[in-house]
Amino acid sequence: MKAAADGTRHANELLKPLNLKVRSYSVLVLAAGETEPTQRELASFLSLDPSQIVALVDELETKGLVERVVDPADRRSKVITATPAGRHLVARATAATRAAEADSLAALTIDERETLRGLLRKVAFSD
Repeated sequence: MKAAADGTRHANELLKPLNLKVRSYSVLVLAAGETEPTQRELASFLSLDPSQIVALVDELETKGLVERVVDPADRRSKVITATPAGRHLVARATAATRAAEADSLAALTIDERETLRGLLRKVAFSD
C-alpha cells in the first residue's frame, strides 16, 4: 500500500504542471482509447463511485479535454471521448507518468520490473 501511495503522490507531482492528477489522467486515457466508455463503465473500470466520475468528467469537459457524445449503440446513453486537445495532453501526461513509474521502480532491475508489471496485471484483471 505504501508503494502505491508513494507512486501516486509522485505521479501527481509530475502531472501537476499539466493541470492533471492521477484520477483525471486515468479518465482521460480511457476517453482517448478506442473503447468509448460510458461514465458507468469508467466508474467500474477505475473502481470509483459514479459521482466521482461525474466530477472528473465535468472537470475535464470544462477544460475542453473530453466531451460527452450520444452513444450510437444506445441513444439514451453518452460515451466519453477525448477531444483533440485531450489526446494531445494524454501524450504529454503519459511521459510524466512513465517518469514517475521509472522513479518508483528504480531499485528494481529491468527483469524485476517486468515481473512486477506482469503480476500486477494478473491481479488486476483476474475476474
